[in-house]
Amino acid sequence: MKKINLSLLSLVVMAGLSFSATAQTVTKKAKLTETELNRWSHLDLAKDTIPGMSVDKAYAELLKGKKGVPVVVGIVDSGVDIEHEDLKSVVWTNKKEIPGNGIDDDKNGYIDDIHGWNFLGDITKENVEYERIIKDKSLVDEKTYLAAKAMNDKKVAEATQGKARLEQMLATIVEGDATLSKHLGKTTYTAEEVNAINSEVPTIQKSKADMQKMLSFGMPIAELKEAIQKQLDGFVALLNGDNLKTDYRKMLGDNPKDITNTKYGNNNVMGPDKSEILHGTHVAGIVAQVRNNNMGGDGIANNVQILTVRAVPDGDEYDKDIALGIRYAVDNGAKVINGSFGKPFSPQKQWVYDAIKYAEKKDVLIVHAAGNDAKDIDYNDNFPNDSDDKVTEFADNVITVGALNYEYGNKVVARFSNIGKINVDVFAPGVKIYASTPNNTYKFLQGTSMASPNVAGVAALIRSYYPKLSARQVKHILMDSGVAIESDVIVGGKPADTRPFSALSKSGKIVNAYNALQMAAKMSKK
Repeated sequence: MKKINLSLLSLVVMAGLSFSATAQTVTKKAKLTETELNRWSHLDLAKDTIPGMSVDKAYAELLKGKKGVPVVVGIVDSGVDIEHEDLKSVVWTNKKEIPGNGIDDDKNGYIDDIHGWNFLGDITKENVEYERIIKDKSLVDEKTYLAAKAMNDKKVAEATQGKARLEQMLATIVEGDATLSKHLGKTTYTAEEVNAINSEVPTIQKSKADMQKMLSFGMPIAELKEAIQKQLDGFVALLNGDNLKTDYRKMLGDNPKDITNTKYGNNNVMGPDKSEILHGTHVAGIVAQVRNNNMGGDGIANNVQILTVRAVPDGDEYDKDIALGIRYAVDNGAKVINGSFGKPFSPQKQWVYDAIKYAEKKDVLIVHAAGNDAKDIDYNDNFPNDSDDKVTEFADNVITVGALNYEYGNKVVARFSNIGKINVDVFAPGVKIYASTPNNTYKFLQGTSMASPNVAGVAALIRSYYPKLSARQVKHILMDSGVAIESDVIVGGKPADTRPFSALSKSGKIVNAYNALQMAAKMSKK
């Protein structure tokens, strides 16, 4: 499932404190400026007092005047706007295929796959996996079936409560927005303008307070209303059992239970609706937006080509699509694959495991989002993963990434981020990340979905400038070279739950491009 759709009811504006990084104490001197917020993941803890990945410092001090080799990065996601002004120049092109001739020129099984492959065809929405299990009990054993049914029951109960809250929230927005629009004499206004309202009128005072809360979610009121309505519609559909009555896969025409049935989908990597590829376009932008072109934001990596694999719908991805998508990216030259998706059930997980092992054999690094459930995935399932028993890794080419907040201190871990001393490897920026969105736009999004491509971008940098290093070596460089946080932090957004940052991941560190490139340079000489 796409990983940015965090509950609106859980989002907050977080305040900054301070922490000790390795031997250095850092104190925040001021609130982030707009410029700093737009690129905070690129900034340096010591220089900028922001827990970014020191990307700008790496370019200025380590990469200046150096030339790397092109690196293909596979984006297995919802699709990518390959026409975007800040991405079109970095889109991978299959030079072995003749565009539009209807022939599989390179004989890889995919006709006219010029910029990647769309395993979803014209599908945009899908069932979540527990719904598919409830509809087809034969997919799993009895224990898993009962777990899926229990999850559905829990989701229905949550939807009942959530529907009432969102309806009230929406009513508050409509009323408050109407009042303030009339008072201010305009329909669009900023948080600063609302804060500046000085009125003794009770209705205006109430609307001011209400809209201050709504604007704290960090998006324009119109977008917030749209997001709430979409989530509300989802709750209504769940309560009505709509998804259990619908087979979204049917229109694709394949057999999702047969991994050998590979001839399905099409070459339209943007899918049928650009509005549905926001997630994949944003992920791709984090990795590869052209740097220093005065358009939107900057990508982490230069010398990069984005290979699009559309395999993640609005709902849960099929194991078959992910397995074949990984193999497709590997076979077409990807050296890094980003996977910003995940789910708690995986009926055909072995297909994905086999694909991960195939990628390992072909020296491909897979970067995967840890998930946004504020859970410990040492004890809770989050697929795909690289350990069937949550203890022993069956491959050493997967790095799992948790999300950081932009304000350091005890709130530096994103309140939604999954954790795991064994099954989360590192942390990276994942709150308010600014990058490309469809139709030449740019937005802030958040989730471990955003943390993962930040790490994939650093991995691509290493593989570009130090191509002799293996995927395994790159993984461990990313883990070993990071910056350690030596203080306790709040976990899951619960102030009562504080733990050492070192206990939340295997490395106990945040990814740092500057340190990673320095370590890569040393290892490359051996």
